[in-house]
Formats: sequence, structure tokens, C-alpha cells
Amino acid sequence: MILDQHGSLTAEDECYYLLEWTRGGGYSASATNQLIANLRKTNDKKGTLGYHYKEEAIETSAYNLRNAINAEWLKEATLVPIPPSSCRSDPNYDDRMTGVLRALTRGLAKRDIRELIIHRESMTPAHTSGDCRPTVAEIRANYEIDESLVEPSPRIIGIFDDILTAGSHFRAAKMLLTERFPAVPVIGVFIARRIFPPSGSDV
Repeated sequence: MILDQHGSLTAEDECYYLLEWTRGGGYSASATNQLIANLRKTNDKKGTLGYHYKEEAIETSAYNLRNAINAEWLKEATLVPIPPSSCRSDPNYDDRMTGVLRALTRGLAKRDIRELIIHRESMTPAHTSGDCRPTVAEIRANYEIDESLVEPSPRIIGIFDDILTAGSHFRAAKMLLTERFPAVPVIGVFIARRIFPPSGSDV
């Protein structure tokens, strides 16, 4: 039972993950830590040595997800990325999860990827904010639906993000989408979930 390790989730939430990411481990902790670090390379690193690893991480993440997810489900579901912390107009806007979804569904005859959730204002990325992480209510208050993308109505929604930590962003996104599409099932899919290093570890 891992529900108590992701404090914002409830027993009613349906979430799936592939890998485990060690908090505070850096690149050297695991291949997953290296994958996520590359996936999260920021826009200001474009054109610098090593930035190409971000594209490789997007492709690797998509490949791993494609091998784990039923192709028929991918054709039926509306795939919604958790929005990055920056607004679309912000130069720091990072659509890495949209990139993962595009690579994940490449070659499918039918796919439905929608950036349904957008920020009202840019926020500090949760993974750089230390212990001062926003609450579910604060995240929800900053989310809104892009009404230009609501049609056709989804039949099932998959919310995708890189790491499941407390689950606060998933809960906020699920609340918003359930309010807008009350009869539509919403599940979460994550590349990895957060774990903590063993007690006494040097990590």
C-alpha cells in the first residue's frame, strides 16, 4: 500500500506509474533520476551542451509508456498533460509532457491530446520550491479550462505528469476536469513516483 506516501491522493483516485525516482538523489541515484533530470532541463539551456538529452528523455519516456499502455485505450482516451508551472506566454513555458504525449501516440491512426488545463499566472516550479509546496486548493485556484478545447466531450481522461510526489497537481487537475466533465472518468499516469532514500543513505 503506497497511498500514505502520496498525501494528497485519496482511495478513490486511480493512478499508475512506471518507475521510481529518489528524492534528493541527483543524476547518480538511478537511471530514473537521470531520465527525469534530463526531461526537466529548462528552456534557458537550449543551445547548450547536453540539451539534446531532453529530447532523448522525451522519446525514452514515451517509449516506456507506449510499452505499458494498451493501444486501444490510447485511441479512446483524451490525453491531458499537467501544465508546466509557467503560463503559455511565459518564455519559461515548458511543454515537455505534451512532447511526451505526441511521441507516445506517434503513428496511431487516432489520438486526442489536449492542453485542457492552463495556468492563470505563472508559479514557482514545485520541484524547486523546497518544502514550500503549494496546496491542492492553491493549485486549483490557479488552474482554468481552455474552453476552446472542450469539444468533442471526452469519454475518458488520462492526466499525464512526470513525477507523482504528494499528488497535489493531479488532485487539483482532477477536481477541475470533474467539475467540467462530471460523468467522465479521470485517471492519472506518471512516468515515475517519488520515493525517499533508505535511512542512513548518503543520498
